[in-house]
Amino acid sequence: MTQYKKVLESKMKIRFHDCDPYNHLNNSRYIDYIITARGDQLIDYYGFNMYELLRQEGIGWVTAHTEISYFAPAMLMEEVTIQTQLIHCSEKSLHLEGIMWNGDKTQIKAILWARLVHFNIRAQKSQQHSKEFMQFFLQVVNPLPASQLFADRIKSLKQYV
Repeated sequence: MTQYKKVLESKMKIRFHDCDPYNHLNNSRYIDYIITARGDQLIDYYGFNMYELLRQEGIGWVTAHTEISYFAPAMLMEEVTIQTQLIHCSEKSLHLEGIMWNGDKTQIKAILWARLVHFNIRAQKSQQHSKEFMQFFLQVVNPLPASQLFADRIKSLKQYV
């Protein structure tokens, strides 16, 4: 059986068009950077191209819920490291964690939790994951303690502020 890396990581540079007048990354753009990084990481680490899946089969994942906490500003032209991991999976949804760090991972910029629902774009409704998807997700999931809430996770990461 293939051993998959569970915490994925990549680097991105903060761009001008994503910043506010103070050269800080705009709050809503943190989500975009983390979700974009996750999509790229899925291709790079697993060969899992969710964009092709949407085009070919009309299925994908839509965001149902997000929680984000901002620790420190990401600045114009700063290189950041984005780590993502699947922290829970179920028959119809995935729970993703994304952490944006400074370039050398000594300071957290933001943490995101997102619940993504499996969605059939052609039928315009949610659907269960296939057996093959569930097998794959169970190989890559990196669960946190079952009782841990977002606020608890933030407290556990405060040492990196």
